[in-house]
Amino acid sequence: MKKVLVVGCGAIGSLFAAHLAKAGEVEVFVFDVSQPHIDAINRDGLRLSGASDIHVKLAKASTDPAELPVCDYGIVATKAIHTASAIKAAARCFDSHSAVCSVQNGVGNEELIAEHVKYVIRGTTFPAGHVKSPGHVGFDIKGDTWVGPFEPTRTPMGRVEELAGYMMRGGMNTIALPDARGAQWTKLIFNAATNPVGALTRLHHGAATRFDATGELFEALIQEGEAVAKAVGIALHGNPRDLVAKGANAPGKHNASMLQDVLATRITEVDFMNGAIVKWGEKCAVPTPLNRAMWSLIKGLEHSWTEP
Repeated sequence: MKKVLVVGCGAIGSLFAAHLAKAGEVEVFVFDVSQPHIDAINRDGLRLSGASDIHVKLAKASTDPAELPVCDYGIVATKAIHTASAIKAAARCFDSHSAVCSVQNGVGNEELIAEHVKYVIRGTTFPAGHVKSPGHVGFDIKGDTWVGPFEPTRTPMGRVEELAGYMMRGGMNTIALPDARGAQWTKLIFNAATNPVGALTRLHHGAATRFDATGELFEALIQEGEAVAKAVGIALHGNPRDLVAKGANAPGKHNASMLQDVLATRITEVDFMNGAIVKWGEKCAVPTPLNRAMWSLIKGLEHSWTEP
């Protein structure tokens, strides 16, 4: 039986770990820095509630990669700001045959993973959740996951399809694409529009979408991101507006991940979202004043926590 290591078992990592373990086709291991979360998973199993109710036992969860075996596949689900340190720590769990997939927000994570792993899979995912308590994650929104080879590493398509199959049969609807850049940029533009607005206004996703002022700002940010994607040569895979509508129509009141970070006074992923659009805009001579404003405001908010 093949082995899969989930690097980062917060909300998103827990969704993948639980569904993969539920299918029973692979052994699932977890590496995370939260000792209470790891202890609860090893003692009581990993539980999801909400959009799906799942309670599973994993092969092993640990805060120390030295306790974990070499795995055939990896799924990196940390916050983008932790990618470099997490993959450096977990690198011993992968060898020259392993393939590691990012399912993280923003762009730029695959490049960091490729510094330590031979085969990298580009991925993006729409499902969302939040940690309710150690070992228990609320599954807020279902959705698709798109994966494809990370071009510089020449990852064989067969490896992408095999991992996608495990995810799909576990209940995470996963589409393997020869080129996943369009899907990644569609999610990037969605995130760059909705996350900072939610974080700054403290409106949950549905409320921010339906309030005219913030809904119009979503649209303006999306248009700016689309202009950058076009200049880069990215053909979007779907419409970011459809993701906005899907999130707004999900049951309950889902806070964007950046709002969850702000409420907990954690550093956000804004550099990998709005910051990335600004950087690509500069490379392609496309103005991005709204994304730059969102980036500046979120960075200022982060600064206020350490230098009030």
